Amino acid sequence: MNEQAILPVVRHSLHDELVERIRDMIIEGQLAAGERIHEGQLGLALGVSRTPLREALKFVASEGLIDLVPGRGGIVRRLTPQDVRNMLDVLTALETLAGRLACRNATDAQIAAVRDLHDRMMGFYAERQRLEYYKLNQAIHTAIAALSGNDFLAAMHGSIQSRLKRIRFIGNESPGHWASAVREHCEMIAALERRDGEALAEVLTRHVEETWSRVRPVI
Repeated sequence: MNEQAILPVVRHSLHDELVERIRDMIIEGQLAAGERIHEGQLGLALGVSRTPLREALKFVASEGLIDLVPGRGGIVRRLTPQDVRNMLDVLTALETLAGRLACRNATDAQIAAVRDLHDRMMGFYAERQRLEYYKLNQAIHTAIAALSGNDFLAAMHGSIQSRLKRIRFIGNESPGHWASAVREHCEMIAALERRDGEALAEVLTRHVEETWSRVRPVI
């Protein structure tokens, strides 16, 4: 853990700020897969006591990003290639169904809100702000799942997406992979705005498959 690169938490919403900071550290690899989280060191680096830190770690554990092991504390979850492949297979099925349903069920205002997320994401891409880009990228996938109108689908999608946060982030490490993912997102928003469910399902399928191609060599 690179303690010098960690900024203290701003105490305007301590729990939420801590949860987001720990998530970001896992996504960006500051807390590496398989690494034990030393609460004392992390709390000192973030400028917080152990009680709020432990509550935040419990929340992040509920999202599937860390494992809480009796006697050892938190350990950043390590996914095997088979874990990732299995989750991406399910994600493909969920996202393609969500895309078809969203095109059928979403209001014009809801689609416009996804367009706004897309445009903001593209702004971060232009500035090469990768983490902020990634967060809006994931928000778009979450929004499409929500626009399906199927709460069970959206909940399952959210659970899998949480576990794949680090994996999907590293899929855009090379400029070429990132540019390719951006092109796929442009196709997604265009299909959604046309309410072309089959086209949206096709690009979502291709997008997830490309994610596997991008991450397979590095997991």
